[in-house]
Amino acid sequence: MKKFILFISLLAFVCCKTEQDAEKSAEEAVDTTAFQAKIKIEDNELALRPEARDYALGWVEFITAQNEIEKLNNSTVNEVMSNAGAIAQIMESLKTSVPDSLRSVPVEARLNVVNTKAQLLRQYSAKQEPDAEVIAQTTKELFQEFNNLKLQMNEIFLKSLEDFEKELDEFEQQERQKDTTSEDF
Repeated sequence: MKKFILFISLLAFVCCKTEQDAEKSAEEAVDTTAFQAKIKIEDNELALRPEARDYALGWVEFITAQNEIEKLNNSTVNEVMSNAGAIAQIMESLKTSVPDSLRSVPVEARLNVVNTKAQLLRQYSAKQEPDAEVIAQTTKELFQEFNNLKLQMNEIFLKSLEDFEKELDEFEQQERQKDTTSEDF
């Protein structure tokens, strides 16, 4: 009788263990699928204006960061997780190496945001149990914040209202001179 009870107990233990393993395998399959999913970034990449591009081309850290940001689109969550540490380092060096010609409060604020998003991405990727959705969302936010940085860089080189008025006055003055010159003939 003792052997029969022992046999039933052992059988029940093995059955429970098998069910737990099956549930664990199903969860891992879902996780694997989530981590293999491609990250689709809906936002279009913002182009730098020619003046800003000229300065950016001389800024090695910016070019490196731009290349890393471009790689984020259509990469898998696993790929982003693998590169998160490097991305964080690149964004940190980007923040500390701003050329004087681009140094302004708005640009430095955007650099802080970009760096923070990159550090968060690294942190989320290094978790013991990373969440694929959080990593994908943070990746999209990093892409958007980098676009915002480029927008701020472009705005440095936009003419102010006073510059436009001055340019318009000069243009009108040139037109008047042309008119008076043509009337003399």
